[in-house]
Amino acid sequence: MTGKIAVEEHVVFPEYEKYVSRAWMSPEMHQRMIARLSDIGGTRLELMAASGIDVAVLSLVTEGVQGELDPAHAVLQASRANDLMAEIVEQYPGRFVGLATVALQDPDAAIAELQRAVRDLAMRGVCVNGFTSSPAGGEYYDHEKFLPFWQCLAELDVPLYLHPRYPLESQRGIYVGREELLGSTWGFGVETATHALRLITSGLFDRVPGAQVILGHLGETLPFALYRMQGRMKALRGSALTKPVTEYLHENFYVATSGNFHTPTLLGALMEMGVDRVLFAVDYPFEEMSEAARWFDGVPVAVHDRAKISRGNAATLFAIDVRQDG
Repeated sequence: MTGKIAVEEHVVFPEYEKYVSRAWMSPEMHQRMIARLSDIGGTRLELMAASGIDVAVLSLVTEGVQGELDPAHAVLQASRANDLMAEIVEQYPGRFVGLATVALQDPDAAIAELQRAVRDLAMRGVCVNGFTSSPAGGEYYDHEKFLPFWQCLAELDVPLYLHPRYPLESQRGIYVGREELLGSTWGFGVETATHALRLITSGLFDRVPGAQVILGHLGETLPFALYRMQGRMKALRGSALTKPVTEYLHENFYVATSGNFHTPTLLGALMEMGVDRVLFAVDYPFEEMSEAARWFDGVPVAVHDRAKISRGNAATLFAIDVRQDG
């Protein structure tokens, strides 16, 4: 089918290549990924056309500016990345929309940059690559100091894509001797799911009910795990949440198919989340557009549900005028 909008597609600019981790890639694969990430108007557009993808929602590759220890430099890098992203969107009208980069090392600067990126550069949301690095380790976004950022996000009515990154060094003990599990095979999902649970259990979405978060890979296992957690949360004393944890998943989260092209998992996510909360994505260039499209085009869902997942939900969430794209 044609007309798809793919919502987790990555790019890199020359001065940001240092953010592409070498940990799990051979030197040859690393160079190949840099080439694919850097290509915008050549092979990428050809693959999009062959896979029925009209629009790609672009974000800066992990770990992005979240890995910078110098807050001032991170702020400058975020601003520059957004200017470069806006240039891509302008150069290829109707084919790409951009997600902003922000430096949460400085929450006030992140708010100002998000406002600029959305209002002046027409970014349709923001992507953060996991926790923000700090000299003490890392900071997760349930911390009180990030509350004004979340309030700004809700006021601007744009979503935040919570993208994975490697766990903190201090949290990797369970992977010692089994480093093949550390990244996208397993550790990415555990890290990101736990971060999302921190947001939920902190009461963030009671305080900022309009905040919307996207999780890739069909929800980093959360649609399949929260029933058990919800049941056990009832036994805990002192929980101040106003709703069951699954309701926050249903009301404040979207899940995307990026890198999880598995029909039983998609059907399970649809049953838990509802069709309005599921988005099509590839995770290019780390996954292949042709594989994602071939799989999705064959999944056994109703025609109107397929249209919502492939295009309609993303068009609404990211304010994409589908009459003008392609």
